[in-house]
Amino acid sequence: MTDMTHFFRSESGELTRSEFDDGVRRFAGGLRAEGLAEGESVALLLRNDAPLAQAMIGADAAGVYSVPLNWHGKADEIRYILDDCGARLLVGHTDLLGALPADCLAGRRVIAVPTPQAIARRHGVPPSPPMKAEWRDWSDWLAAQQPLERSSTRPRGAIIYTSGTTGKPKGVQREPYTDLQAQQGNLRTLHHAFGTRPGMNAAIVGPLYHGGPGAYWRAAYAATRESGTVLMRSKFDAEELLELIERERISHLFMVPTMFVRMLRLPAEVRRRYDLSSVRHIVHTAAPCPAAVKAAMMDWLGEVIYEFYGTTETGPVTVAGPADSRERPGTVGRKQETVRLEVHDARGRPLPPGEIGEICCRNSTYPDFTYRNRTQERLELEREGGLIATGDVGYVDADGFVFICDRVKDMVISGGVNIYPAEIEAVLIEIAGVRDCAVFGVPHEEWGETLAAHIELEPGAALTPEAIRAELERMLPRFKVPAILRFESSLPRQDNGKIYKRRLSDPYWAGHSRRI
Repeated sequence: MTDMTHFFRSESGELTRSEFDDGVRRFAGGLRAEGLAEGESVALLLRNDAPLAQAMIGADAAGVYSVPLNWHGKADEIRYILDDCGARLLVGHTDLLGALPADCLAGRRVIAVPTPQAIARRHGVPPSPPMKAEWRDWSDWLAAQQPLERSSTRPRGAIIYTSGTTGKPKGVQREPYTDLQAQQGNLRTLHHAFGTRPGMNAAIVGPLYHGGPGAYWRAAYAATRESGTVLMRSKFDAEELLELIERERISHLFMVPTMFVRMLRLPAEVRRRYDLSSVRHIVHTAAPCPAAVKAAMMDWLGEVIYEFYGTTETGPVTVAGPADSRERPGTVGRKQETVRLEVHDARGRPLPPGEIGEICCRNSTYPDFTYRNRTQERLELEREGGLIATGDVGYVDADGFVFICDRVKDMVISGGVNIYPAEIEAVLIEIAGVRDCAVFGVPHEEWGETLAAHIELEPGAALTPEAIRAELERMLPRFKVPAILRFESSLPRQDNGKIYKRRLSDPYWAGHSRRI
């Protein structure tokens, strides 16, 4: 293995491959020394930086589940996840640990990573609080560990908790790989979906506590074993990313559509300022990408935009290349060779091409999963032949290309007609002056449900509800034009760009015995 100079770079510094891997092996050995058996969990309350990246790979090597925590979460949610995953060991940045109430940490051993000054400045947090006596310092603890020489033959990966926008988050826990050969098969699937390859200079700017960026990191780590670099940032900034691409000659990136939108909204003179010719492959997922946004990105950067569709439960299912997106706007691509995919009606019967129903699939390279401590909810997703119901509504065309219409739970039934809010959102976002939007169903005495749209405008935009309604009526049938149009100064969203629709819709449903 080559000792690549500056293999891993972040705001806080850089490590060679041998330095990075030494930390990985020491972390794995430390888990064993702490008494964590294979199949147990270690919780990670860390922003994107070397300790988080090393801990995730090291936990894999030890056969221990890593549980990366959303550090934006409230104390109650973090407490719930820590209890649910059964973590006896917690590794965290000192400012994040210091913000937790004592009962979150009670009964757990804590390894504290002093928050690097560069990251603290980036996130507007004060310098690291003093170490508590019962905490152990990351650097001292790591240096004292014996490197693990032989990795587990049944690595586990991460337990990824869903966002919890509709109740308590669910931990997606996979069965261990049967052997290292099975893990290698899974990595080949990831390399195909992500485009990761030896020699690449990759950038990861999304938080690793989300399934997509976390999986991309594992694939990038494996792909760059002999050559290549990984640059990681704890926070996304559109212009900074352009500067990083130029300076570091970044070739591969993992992004989400919200990042595309923010990059495209940079002034033209800013976008022209940077040399982005090194970019070869940008893969995106996490949320629907409007076809016009994807086309604009390719017009700017060239034919380098790829998309994969999948869920935390299924892993990558389909892949769409630039030509697919050009020729079939809106497609998420064809299924991978290792995937079985069907579209089912409400009774679980397979539908022919072109008919809309629920996407059900399984990727044979991914071990089965359960929801930790919620086995019944996992069983409810099981379909005939071992397929998994994704909760997504869509169809497959005659040539095998998959299109996603919306989430099953977001579909609105108004007067007996099925309406997919994502279709209306895609039209709204194209109206000049609209920055973002959320469309959802609200109760209606006669029709059961009607549509509401909450809209965030661009700064300085002079749009009125009447002007937006006129545009929608020009582009959509009247029954798809929202009856309610409201402006929001800022839509509530997760850090991955997804909007918390329930926060917007719940007030409308207050006092109603059921949601339609």
